[in-house]
Amino acid sequence: MHKPDWSRFHRKKSLGPWSLPMAFFSVLYGTGVRLRLWSYNRGLVERRALPGFAVSIGNITTGGTGKTPAVAMLASWARTEGHKVAVLSRGYGGTYKSEVLEVSDGHHIKSDPEETGDEPYMLAKKLTGVPVVLSKRRYLAAMYAHEKFGTDLFVLDDGFQHLEIRPDLNFVLIDAANPFGNGRLLPWGPLREPVNQLARADAFILTRVNEQRAGEEGLKLLKEGFPSIPVFFSDHKAVKIVLPHSKETHSPGSLQGKRVLAFAGIARPEAFKKALLSLGADVIRFKGFRDHYPFRRNEIMSMVQEGEDLRTDYILTTEKDWVRITGIAPLCKELGYLCVEFRLITGQADFLGMITNGIKGK
Repeated sequence: MHKPDWSRFHRKKSLGPWSLPMAFFSVLYGTGVRLRLWSYNRGLVERRALPGFAVSIGNITTGGTGKTPAVAMLASWARTEGHKVAVLSRGYGGTYKSEVLEVSDGHHIKSDPEETGDEPYMLAKKLTGVPVVLSKRRYLAAMYAHEKFGTDLFVLDDGFQHLEIRPDLNFVLIDAANPFGNGRLLPWGPLREPVNQLARADAFILTRVNEQRAGEEGLKLLKEGFPSIPVFFSDHKAVKIVLPHSKETHSPGSLQGKRVLAFAGIARPEAFKKALLSLGADVIRFKGFRDHYPFRRNEIMSMVQEGEDLRTDYILTTEKDWVRITGIAPLCKELGYLCVEFRLITGQADFLGMITNGIKGK
């Protein structure tokens, strides 16, 4: 039985046959969220400071904002600045059972994608010299990293709702093209918390602004609701095409005019298709799947066969999807992934200055 595509459901603002039961569960969820927030705000549940500087990269909706590339950018920058940085994550979708899991010590990966979940594993592969540590309680992961690696700068992947830790800076990523979906709380909508909780943020980062006139809609909503909180614009820039089985790396420009079969199992698969089209690819077939979709070998084989039948030049997926299919992907030299990087379009010096000044002032 296939799970529903929640990302598509959460974009619909019209009512449907499931609206009433979803509204009921949304009310229950919202009550639980508000009770939790009240408990922390009243000091009934302890909040902890970390032995160093903590930067949270999070969002207020489920998926689709591009947190993982943003975490990678920030951690890489911190390392080049000479900080002993580690990434802390919950490891969504991972099967690990231990209290703390060391995914990477910064030089060697010690787990597999099934155990860690796709995003932590991808971060471990991308970040040289940056440990990646998982725990359902990020405080335990932080103490582990501090004691073993001497970490003094912690990057909290998806940390906005992790209230146990009191971050020094809270950066919230918001999709410029679809800021809050249908504006409803889970499960009826994509919101993990009421929108007014964005007041906890130190800065907003609008992502994929090139998809919607430099993020005008998202900027308007944020400036009206939270005028004192700075807003930065960002985008995800394609940097290379990786074909692991042929051991080749091509520039994004090589897609110009090429026939491509593409597939993606991310929160907004259509964003991947748009990225390929913007690079000049002739996307003759595209298949979108729900976020974190567990691909089966026969599905990948079928798409590869279809690509061969259609005489495609490339069969491409996202880097995050490739992590999940590495062990089952057939030996096809045209099969690979598009690698993207997070780039700040506006205010990069101000953004990084917030972190630098915060560290100096602590």
